[in-house]
Amino acid sequence: MNKKLQLISGRGLAVIAKYLIGGFVLSSLIACGSGSSVSEPILIKFPHVTSPTTPKGLAAQRFRDLVEERLAGRVTVEVYPSGQLMNDDDSIEALAFGEVQMIATSLSKFDRLTNKFQVFDLPFLFPDLEAVERFQAGASREILLESMSLRGLKGLGFWHNGMKQFGGPVPMNNPEAAKGLKFRIMESDVLQAQILAIGGSPQKMAFVEVYQALQTGAVDAQENTWSNIYSSKFYEVQKHLTMTNHGYLGYLIAVNPSFWSGLPDDIRTELETIVSEVSSWANQQAKLINKDGLEKIIASGRTEVTPLTDQELKVWQQTMRPVWDKFADKIGVDIIAEAQGASN
Repeated sequence: MNKKLQLISGRGLAVIAKYLIGGFVLSSLIACGSGSSVSEPILIKFPHVTSPTTPKGLAAQRFRDLVEERLAGRVTVEVYPSGQLMNDDDSIEALAFGEVQMIATSLSKFDRLTNKFQVFDLPFLFPDLEAVERFQAGASREILLESMSLRGLKGLGFWHNGMKQFGGPVPMNNPEAAKGLKFRIMESDVLQAQILAIGGSPQKMAFVEVYQALQTGAVDAQENTWSNIYSSKFYEVQKHLTMTNHGYLGYLIAVNPSFWSGLPDDIRTELETIVSEVSSWANQQAKLINKDGLEKIIASGRTEVTPLTDQELKVWQQTMRPVWDKFADKIGVDIIAEAQGASN
């Protein structure tokens, strides 16, 4: 069986037993309660890798606060920011095994489980966050959210971070400037193909390792949003940032399907309401936080920020367009067409 599509890595029977026992205990607690009550508060462990001041960090905190306000004594949320508990890859596996109960992981991280999510990594597909929102609310929404349920992940919604920019040792007004540079990327086949298309060398690396890698020269360049570039201080170790808006960085809010279906109905309904409210709030905040991050980066004077002209943008788009063709069959031409329609 294809190992890339397996969540069971090196943990073996001990981890599976832990998951099964945990699920049995949760089911027993629910069954022993009267109606919608449980004897102990339901614990939701929520790890993520970004700082508390990023769009995701603020959204996770707001989710915790609203749960404490509305479900006090019944549900407890523990948020672990900045990779304190685990990295993104480990959190996906931990969710499937029931070791954590909620994650908000970069959409790029799921391409080993479903090809459909690769649509979010296609370069220059979405011009802005408004186009992303139209697509995420469209006909493919439920298909995307449920695409990994059989692998232990049920999607509840999407959170934005923002549009991605390139940073490097030189301004990247055109793809030629990227040739030979070592780019840090997330573990995504589309992102790897994207960097190869511009003559760069893709280096897969965890987010928490990026600052030091840029500082020491282990990598030359990276792609990220203004909010992440500012909060993680990448602008301090990058001489140039280019305003490409070439890609989208967002997150899937996901839960374990067994855990979720085992909750009392009223608790699950309230949690769904809170996730929906937080998503709307967080996605608006993401736009403001990225704008603020860009302004603070420019004001710092630590790096040079270069916009693209219309002609330069067109060259970038043409150079990266073959990446779409390479992944069209895997993603689904209908999904890509829907995304294009949301972008027009």
